[in-house]
Amino acid sequence: MQLPVQSQSALYAEPWEADAGPDDLAEIARTADRSGFAYIASCDHVAIPRRLAAAMSTVWYDPVATLAFLAAVTERVRLLSHVAVVALRHPLLNAKQYATLDHLSGGRLILGVGAGHVREEFDVLGVDFAARGALLDESVDALRAALGPEEFPAHHGKAYDFDGLGQRPRPAQEHVPVWVGGSSPAAVRRAAVRGDGWLPQGDPRDRLPGQIARLRDLRERAGAEGPFTVGAITEALYVGEPGWDVGRRTLTGTPETLAESLRAYRAMGVDQIQVRFRSRDRGELTDQMTAFGAEVAPLLGQ
Repeated sequence: MQLPVQSQSALYAEPWEADAGPDDLAEIARTADRSGFAYIASCDHVAIPRRLAAAMSTVWYDPVATLAFLAAVTERVRLLSHVAVVALRHPLLNAKQYATLDHLSGGRLILGVGAGHVREEFDVLGVDFAARGALLDESVDALRAALGPEEFPAHHGKAYDFDGLGQRPRPAQEHVPVWVGGSSPAAVRRAAVRGDGWLPQGDPRDRLPGQIARLRDLRERAGAEGPFTVGAITEALYVGEPGWDVGRRTLTGTPETLAESLRAYRAMGVDQIQVRFRSRDRGELTDQMTAFGAEVAPLLGQ
């Protein structure tokens, strides 16, 4: 699941998150850890321009700092950047931060990357917004080298060139998974050719089969091999019958009802689902997470 509190866009944040903080994040992460969730995720924005602040808010915690903080209060759950706008930073800087996170967490990092969409962030950091797709492509290639086993990684590309510069600690994992976010044709192509997984952004159920078919076709054409994880973001969920208005697009009902609906994702070829729960406070959210882990998740494989 994507963590609440750490990003508070008006599209999805609940009112209680405005007054929440580190203690809330830590308890939610511990609940995810106890309840069998595969990963917890944190977003990435450096600064939000005034023109977008009303919709996006300016609350965007740094993903490396946030996930490192939560690594210290959890034991098992994986730590996903969903997504890191890696082109905003040099690959060696990204590698230093994320390799350290993987090292400190005992190998729990999943590096989710995306192109970004806020021009002002690129402008203020001196990065060409129009070239962000090409920069992301090369960043993924450079990060493959910089997060690999070599103490002195090498990459020679158009935008980035490095060799003979050592970085330790190395990641705890031999291979850090790189999942590519986005649903545009370019993002799907990037995921298929360069990624270990795909993180769609807002694709409804009826669009996913076509996207997944395209992923498979692109991977076959590129000769891409090895494990590949297809993701999906589900509708908002509420386990049980809510006594308040959770919105007409929220899936509600018994564990069996929810599981039956969510199993449709597996039938499409989805490997992992990212879930979000409607809630009025932290306690209701952690109760929902606990109920999902205990009563819904065991039914998903049936």
